[in-house]
Amino acid sequence: MSEENKQEPGHEQPPSEPVESSPEPASETPSAPAAEGEAPPPVRRKETDEEKAARRKAALEAREAAKAAAAQAAAEAAKAGTASPAPVGAEGDGAAAAGGGEEQPPKPPSPNQPRLDRVVALLRELIAEDSVEEAYINEANDHLPTLVVKNEHWRRAAQLFRNHDDLSCSYLRNVSGVDYETYMEVVYYPLNMATRDCYCVKVKTDRERPSVDSVTPIWETANWNEREIYDLLGVDFPGHPDLRRIMMSDDWVGHPLRKDYVPLDPEV
Repeated sequence: MSEENKQEPGHEQPPSEPVESSPEPASETPSAPAAEGEAPPPVRRKETDEEKAARRKAALEAREAAKAAAAQAAAEAAKAGTASPAPVGAEGDGAAAAGGGEEQPPKPPSPNQPRLDRVVALLRELIAEDSVEEAYINEANDHLPTLVVKNEHWRRAAQLFRNHDDLSCSYLRNVSGVDYETYMEVVYYPLNMATRDCYCVKVKTDRERPSVDSVTPIWETANWNEREIYDLLGVDFPGHPDLRRIMMSDDWVGHPLRKDYVPLDPEV
């Protein structure tokens, strides 16, 4: 037995004193229970469908107003010959100050700009002067020539895209529909199979009674695409040979991809 474990007979070691635990900080003291009779917090009222639609519409109008204001400011700045300075890093600040803040060289035009200018000129010359509402190059989508064609001129414009020798878009690559809450839009992608030149054509329509002339008689590939847009967004296509639902059942109520669509079971 070791010296540490030896103990004289009849002599017991006194018990060690208990260690007192340090009191908890005052900040961790649980809060006192609520007094009896205190009113419970108010229950948040569920927003109605009309209020949701009004809120979405107000948010969209605010975004559109902000975009319009920004575009107007940019146009006024360009007209005045001014340009917002480009951000300069820490190392370039001294050089910019010494050089008098030289402006950046203008961006070169898109390689597809001549194609866009040509199709706009054809539409305004052969269809109507006001047939094109907007035309621009979508640089993010491989410099895709993009046009907004007025709804009432779309059928003749589609025939021009297919039959004119300068365009010869014999194939319609895709058709899609979009609900912008204040209006509907149908987007077409005619394609020239020989040159692989593609265009994006947008046609706007009223949201309450959306209707765009069918181009199925011009491009057969539009058939099922137009039926899908009719089924899921409720856009009518006058002139379609067989316009009926293609995904939902014939007795289905509503159009599931509309922003104001209310599902039968909100939990699904």
